[in-house]
Amino acid sequence: MGLSAAFFDLDKTVIAKSSALAFGRPFYRDGLISRRDVVKSAYAQLMFRLGGGSDEQTMSRTRDYLAALSKGWRVEQLQQIVAETLEELINPYVYAEAATLIAEHQAAGRDVVLVSASGDEMVRPIGALLGITDVIATRMSIVDGRYSGEVEFYAAGPSKVVGIRELAAERGYDLAECYAYSDSVTDLPMLEAVGHPSAVNPDRALRRAAVENSWPILEFRHPIPLSRRLRDRPAVPVAAALSVGVGAAIGIAIYARHRRTKTLA
Repeated sequence: MGLSAAFFDLDKTVIAKSSALAFGRPFYRDGLISRRDVVKSAYAQLMFRLGGGSDEQTMSRTRDYLAALSKGWRVEQLQQIVAETLEELINPYVYAEAATLIAEHQAAGRDVVLVSASGDEMVRPIGALLGITDVIATRMSIVDGRYSGEVEFYAAGPSKVVGIRELAAERGYDLAECYAYSDSVTDLPMLEAVGHPSAVNPDRALRRAAVENSWPILEFRHPIPLSRRLRDRPAVPVAAALSVGVGAAIGIAIYARHRRTKTLA
């Protein structure tokens, strides 16, 4: 256990896609979602890549949608799908810069924590892939081995700070000495909760906030398998970054926002 921690958002911060939406195809193959859900997920993935953050109202609708969608799923089946497809669907999309930065924090004696709106059953195996054991993620209610359709904890927006503060109190972290990284303005509360925030591949609203607060802005551009490290383009070390002023959920939220905007137009 370290004396401080580095909190990393997952989607578009550590990996170059939505962690939840990445599993859409195997979920369809195994009968968990319909063809219509696959089409919606594919479009949401595209919008996720091109778009930015999402407002709190949209995140709430996304939470309710995901809860309803997963109702009745067997937990064991979902875990098996994730385990079987993790190497193919996630490993190639890990940002090499993020992997290096995570390793640097660990070498400095800090705990590294993944903080994601995606489900714990998906985030925890991704963390293991990265050598991370600490996770703050969405937790779904489970009854008799199946998802009940209720959300116990939705790790998005301000709720991420709740999880972070609980962990800090449990382990004795001084949040003023902790780090946080995210790409979305919806994670502004998380960034503001620590002494060393950084914006990674930020959406326009977060970029504006980072400039106003003189926060570091990092650009991660090289998603490659973890077995290959950057040789010619090493990640910015933590110290150097500071010196220069360093969710199926979010993707579906962007899809919902796009649809709503189109309808209003």
